Amino acid sequence: MRRVSRITVAGVATAALALTASACGSSSSESSNSDSKNLGLALAYDVGGKGDQSFNDAATAGMEKADKEFGYKSTAVEPQDGESEADKVQRLETLAKQGYNPVIGVGYAYAPAVKAAAQKYPDTTFGIVDDEQTKADNVADLVFSEEQASYLAGVAAAKTTKSNVVGFIGGVDVPLIHKFEAGFKQGVADTKKGVTVKSQYLTETAAEGGFSSPDKGEAAAEGQIDDKADVVYAAAGLSGQGVIKAANANKVWAIGVDSDQYKQDALKAYKDSILTSAMKNVEGAVYDLAKSVKDGKPETGVIRGSLSNGGVSLSNSNPVFADNKDTQAAIEKATAGIKDGSIKVKTS
Repeated sequence: MRRVSRITVAGVATAALALTASACGSSSSESSNSDSKNLGLALAYDVGGKGDQSFNDAATAGMEKADKEFGYKSTAVEPQDGESEADKVQRLETLAKQGYNPVIGVGYAYAPAVKAAAQKYPDTTFGIVDDEQTKADNVADLVFSEEQASYLAGVAAAKTTKSNVVGFIGGVDVPLIHKFEAGFKQGVADTKKGVTVKSQYLTETAAEGGFSSPDKGEAAAEGQIDDKADVVYAAAGLSGQGVIKAANANKVWAIGVDSDQYKQDALKAYKDSILTSAMKNVEGAVYDLAKSVKDGKPETGVIRGSLSNGGVSLSNSNPVFADNKDTQAAIEKATAGIKDGSIKVKTS
């Protein structure tokens, strides 16, 4: 169940596409869009939805950039509580039938639905964020080296901690989030010996709210802070807002994720507690896929964002962080090592 954040989230709204069961009754033989004109791109959000100030909002920014540049009228659809796999498939098929191209599932949970819809609509380009197992001629797997940005977050945490205890909070105990944890722990260990990393996952499955429950994130962060953590890194989607709130209340540091959370309007009351953010350029990946379709050369296959190509990075928006010469030097050195291969970052 997707819960509403206790932090005020600016601009949270249900997307303007009404999907009904009757609108989805296309036959299995259909293989092209009903309209010859491309309406724009379509996003199908995963849990957390628009307003998470993180992953989904980054995808939204990419969509809005494409709309502005290409004159599109794109759309985005929120997930429904308790929906089935068939519901996801139906959603993607409806968007393709209506003439949206590309159609992008925002989150690994859409992988089976993207595979099914792509088979039915081979003339539509589909994208799937955070999954590289979906193989088809009309599917782009938009994935990232999250462990690399997380390694840099670990460097930042190790250079910042005074208690020699830092925390990692993962939204859901899945391989994708293990990458964040692995990189963070390695960055800490390589930077400063004797620093303890406390790790915790909020839920075993996304359906339990690990990515969509700020209250769970806040409670987990409070526990780690009670155990002396003075820097807490969360890879937990909307739940990370609770982590940032707890860090601010206890006057310790939080490290944001996916987007530059220091700049998020909904988090401005807490921004002075956001040391940095481990970012991945979901915005750019969404925009680039839309542009490739417009240009008549749709991207397909695995498209990976890394430190080398700017697909992942560490934000410098907080001047306290940006102006710390010692920390910045350590991050620059680590960045160079990852890029030249002398530092090999673990993914699990």
